[in-house]
Formats: sequence, C-alpha cells, structure tokens
Amino acid sequence: MNFFTWLTTKRKTLATMSAAELRAQEMMLENERDRMLKRMEKLAGEKHQVIERGAKERTPELRKTYAQQFDLLHTEQMMLSRHLNIRSKELLTVSRLRMLRETAQRAGTGMGAFGTIREKDLAVIEALIENDKVTTDMYQERLDAILQIGAAADEEATGLSAAAGELLKVWNDMDAGLISNTAEAFDEAEKRVRERNRAAE
Repeated sequence: MNFFTWLTTKRKTLATMSAAELRAQEMMLENERDRMLKRMEKLAGEKHQVIERGAKERTPELRKTYAQQFDLLHTEQMMLSRHLNIRSKELLTVSRLRMLRETAQRAGTGMGAFGTIREKDLAVIEALIENDKVTTDMYQERLDAILQIGAAADEEATGLSAAAGELLKVWNDMDAGLISNTAEAFDEAEKRVRERNRAAE
C-alpha cells in the first residue's frame, strides 16, 4: 500500500490529521527521500566506476559486460528518480498542510478555512503526484492553488461567496486609499472575481 492510499483509506486522512500527526508523516517521508538521494549518489558513483573500467579494458566481451552493467545501473537510477519525484511531492503536500494546521492553531481558529482538503481535491492531488511529467516546482504551484481554493470553499460554506469576499477586500482597499473611486472599485472587483473563477476551474 503506497503513501497516498494509506492516507486516504486509513482512519486518519489528510483532512483530519493534526499538525503533530502530519509532522510524523513528514519525518517519515523525509527519511525515505534522504535514503533515495543517497542511493542515487551511490548509483552515480558506480556508473562512473564502470565507465572507467570499460575505458581501460580492451577485451570486447568484457566491455560488453561493463556496458550491460552500466545499463542496469542507469535503469535503476531512472526508476529511482521517478520514485524520488513522487516522494518529494508527497512530502511537499504533508509539509504544506502541517504548516497550515500550525497557523490555524496559533490563530485559534481550528482547521476551519486553513488547509481544507475536499474529496475532489484529493483526486486532483493524487493524479498530480503520480504524473511523472509534473515536476516538484509545477506541483507546488498547483498544490498552493488547490489549498487556496479549499479555503475559499470554506468561506462560501459560512455564507460568504467568492464575489462577496472579493468585494469586501476592494472596499477595504478603498478605505486605505489604494482605490480612488467607485468606477475603479467596480473594475477591480470584476477582475478579482474572474481570476478566482479561473483558478477554480
């Protein structure tokens, strides 16, 4: 059973874990990622040694053996690289949620709008984690967007829609002198709502 299956099928899921529980998972993933990194370094060293031995060898049969050995090491390195990408994204997910939980605890708000994960969010996150083409940097951007969308959904559940929330922010900007008139306020409110809707799609 892989990490994500464990998190979504056991009694405790990503959505219900406390900051301490998330930290424990974070440490487990950090240890596994570090082991993978060390193995990657070892494989790179072994490949270098094979190349050196093959360069000094003049016997065709032995060179062929070295070439096959190099191929095996390279294949293992590529497979390990894929798993490392997955573990890095899993670690990022847990770290992000742990930080949000801790922020919520310091603010005394409980889980509330911080780090809300919905079922459809979990499905998107799992697909992104398993997709080899999604790098850690790309995943970080998408994950942050998903967490923000989750927080927005929490706000809507309390009776404040996305449009209403953005309008309140615009009025606050007017109070602070950042927006000078109602025409500009209207344009800004429309712009923010459109951007929020695009992010939610």
